Amino acid sequence: MRIDFHGITAGPEIFGEWAERAEELGYDSIWMSETQHDPFVGLTAAALRTSRPSIRTGLAVVFARNPMTTAMLANDLQLVSGGRFALGIGSQLQTHITKRFGMPWSNPAARMREYILALRAIWECFATDGRLRFRGEFYRHTLMSPFFNPGPNPYGSPPILLAGVGPMMTRVAGELADGFLAHIMTTRELLEETTLPALRAAREAAGRSMDGFEIHVTPIVAASDDERELGVAIRRAKESIAYYASIPSYAPVLELHGLGGLKDELYRLAGTGRAAEMPDAIDDSVLETFAIVGGFKEAAVKIHERFGGLATSVAFFQSIERSPEEIQPMHEALRRQVS
Repeated sequence: MRIDFHGITAGPEIFGEWAERAEELGYDSIWMSETQHDPFVGLTAAALRTSRPSIRTGLAVVFARNPMTTAMLANDLQLVSGGRFALGIGSQLQTHITKRFGMPWSNPAARMREYILALRAIWECFATDGRLRFRGEFYRHTLMSPFFNPGPNPYGSPPILLAGVGPMMTRVAGELADGFLAHIMTTRELLEETTLPALRAAREAAGRSMDGFEIHVTPIVAASDDERELGVAIRRAKESIAYYASIPSYAPVLELHGLGGLKDELYRLAGTGRAAEMPDAIDDSVLETFAIVGGFKEAAVKIHERFGGLATSVAFFQSIERSPEEIQPMHEALRRQVS
């Protein structure tokens, strides 16, 4: 299991420096989320200041962009990084796509399937200088003149890693992607009982095996050796769990763990304007189910127990953004666990 560094809200003005330090500290890959900054910008800075680790979007919101835009960005980052880039993508929620980005939303799994096929068709056009003739239900790309074609990428096209929660998007990942990005609420039970069987079935139906297929996990981590900092991190972790558990599409995750009553309580609080009370509904048992909690060494042991033997890589999702040095004790402890 690789151990990766994941930036959540850090801006590009500091992320390049963080990436350089993460490389020095021995992290295997460097990820950047699309939250407060564009991940392609931050990862460009990271690619230019590193030489060894993989550079990955985790994730890029592709429904906010058309396939041509994403294909060009990914192709350029593959060039800049010297072949170290991986395109981690996801759909985001409907309200964000339609109200924040002002983009269309419909049939997300079918749209994502077509989106990935369009990406590969565009990259094939770049590589072969052949005609671009992609016609789908949601996207059409039928023009590529020589002036706009960057030509073959010497490092090939980057792998695609798809995020999913529900069965339909998970099946798309198994069929077409090179890896799966598990949601931060993922547990070992969810992986073993739901996610991995769906991925295996989809890959078998597509005539592929799980060999080389990546499973990346980014658990919610509330870890510190400082008691005050740990208390703050726990409160933030409860806020994250309450937020995601109140979204209807994540209901199956709660129900798998016998937490349907919590789902109903969070819906009630959210629907009556009492969202500030939602984190208080997350008791210690629920916290331990969906988050990794404790001192750095204790957290490392829990991460290995939860995901060892299932995930191919892990990063730490922390609501309080920390530099690579600040979480290095947990990195070192987990490295000893997996070695």
